[in-house]
Amino acid sequence: MSRSVPREVQVIERIAETATVFTLRVRFTDSRICRAYAFHPGQFNMLYLHGAGEIPISIVSDPEDEFALDHTIRAVGRVSQALAQVQPGDRLGLRGPFGRGWPLTQAIGNDVVILTGGLGCAPAVSAIHFIANRRAQYGHLNIIQGVRHADDMIWQARYKAWAQLPDTEVLLAADEAGTHWSGYLGHVTDLIENARFDPKNTIAMICGPELMMHNGVIELLKSGVPDDAIYLSIERNMHCAKGHCGHCQLGPHFVCRDGPVFNYADIRPWFAKAGI
Repeated sequence: MSRSVPREVQVIERIAETATVFTLRVRFTDSRICRAYAFHPGQFNMLYLHGAGEIPISIVSDPEDEFALDHTIRAVGRVSQALAQVQPGDRLGLRGPFGRGWPLTQAIGNDVVILTGGLGCAPAVSAIHFIANRRAQYGHLNIIQGVRHADDMIWQARYKAWAQLPDTEVLLAADEAGTHWSGYLGHVTDLIENARFDPKNTIAMICGPELMMHNGVIELLKSGVPDDAIYLSIERNMHCAKGHCGHCQLGPHFVCRDGPVFNYADIRPWFAKAGI
C-alpha cells in the first residue's frame, strides 16, 4: 500500500474526550486497502482534510481491531481545529502508517513501565491495549499517567478498567487537583519510586512533554533500569513523514522516519538539548 498518496477514510464516530480533545474513529472506504493496512503500536498516520492540510496523529487503537482506526487529537492548530469540526460520515485522507513503534516483542516476559503525561499519553494507548489483550505474555504492568490539572485527565474509564487487569497497577498524578481528585498531587515522575518492577528485567516506555520525559529517564536510571531498556516517543514538527523535508531532525535522525519511538541509549547526546 502506497504511503505517498492519501487513501480515503470515512469518519464513523467522533468522541468528545474534553472541550478541546476528541477522538476520530475512521475506516477505509476501500475494503481492499482496509485488509492490507497494518500498523505497530507507537506508529502514526498523516490525516488530511481538504482545504485545511495534513498533520501527524498517533494511532490509539489495537492493531487487531479490524473495525476502525482511532486517532485522538487536541484542537490547538489550524488543521487540528478544522478536524474538530468533522462529523460522522465525513471523508478524510490518510497516509501511513509511518515510523517505528514500541518494542513490544522485546518486552515479552519483562515488567513494563508506561509513563505518560498530558495528551502525550496517546502514543502509548495502543501499546497498553496490546499488552492488555495479551496479558499473560508480560510481567508486572505499571501505567503511570500525569496531567497539569485533574480536569485534563481523559480516558478515566479506561484507567479504571486497566487497573482491574491481572498484575497491573495504575498510578495517576495531577499538578493541580480538582474537586473530586483522589490521585497523587504533584509531578508524575514522583510516582516512579512507588511503582513495582524489577529494574534489571523492565522495559520502560515514555511519552509526553519533553521535560517530563527527561525527568522520567533520570528517575528510571536512578532506580536501576538500563538506558537501553528505556524508550521514548519523540514529538517534532513533522511535515512529509518520509525524512525528506528535515523539519523533524533530531541530531542525525529524522523523527518521522527513524522514530517516533527511540531507544534512549541511541539518542542520549541529542535528547532534551536546546536547539536540537
